[in-house]
Amino acid sequence: MSSATSRRTLAFKIAALLASAGLVASTGGLAQAASASAEAATEIQVAQSETAPATPPAPTVEAPASSGSVDVSKLMAEGPLPDIIVGDPEAPVTIVEYASMTCGHCANFHVNSLPQLKKDFIDTGKAKLIIREFPFDPRALAGAMLARCTGDDAKRTAMVDVLLEQQGEWARAENASAALLKFAKLAGMSQDDFTACLNDKELQQKVVETQERGQNEFGVNATPTFFVNGDKYSGALGPDEMAAVIESHL
Repeated sequence: MSSATSRRTLAFKIAALLASAGLVASTGGLAQAASASAEAATEIQVAQSETAPATPPAPTVEAPASSGSVDVSKLMAEGPLPDIIVGDPEAPVTIVEYASMTCGHCANFHVNSLPQLKKDFIDTGKAKLIIREFPFDPRALAGAMLARCTGDDAKRTAMVDVLLEQQGEWARAENASAALLKFAKLAGMSQDDFTACLNDKELQQKVVETQERGQNEFGVNATPTFFVNGDKYSGALGPDEMAAVIESHL
């Protein structure tokens, strides 16, 4: 596959994820390394169709045992950064996920488990998801900050999805800054916006404090770590395992 075709394919995938959150996704001006020039391309428009939520199937596996539990009122207390809820805020099951944007297991969960769980439980009002930052390295910190700078809750959620799904394109890139700038531009950010975001010391400190709170108050030491109505589960649970956990709390 040619490099131009590869870039167009990547841009299409990103546009599809960002379009649902109202982001302006364009293939124009993909960022390259400092000496490279920008390339012109056409806007991508993605048509989306709505499907009726399906009734979730009965769990085919037993719910894995939790590794402990925490006080839900403390878990849900206001933290350094506002929680962004995916789903109905009044859903009976609350899933809090601590994730690092460069964590392969986190990407695996978001790509292979979350879509089915969203369809069966989040979109049907049975569960809600809150993703909290737990960066393990500077690139993960930069990705978390970039997602917070996209403009609103829906856009932040969409950018988290994009960065995890396309993790290999930036987390292991030789020039991570140039790779992340490409995603920022596809999200409608300018280079000045991008630079200002990653130089925002207050935001950086709040992301770090979110990690420290997870570690010190709730014993998070690996990603992903999930709290389902306060019960703790570590690792990228498969869709059947997480479905069984959610069902056990309904």
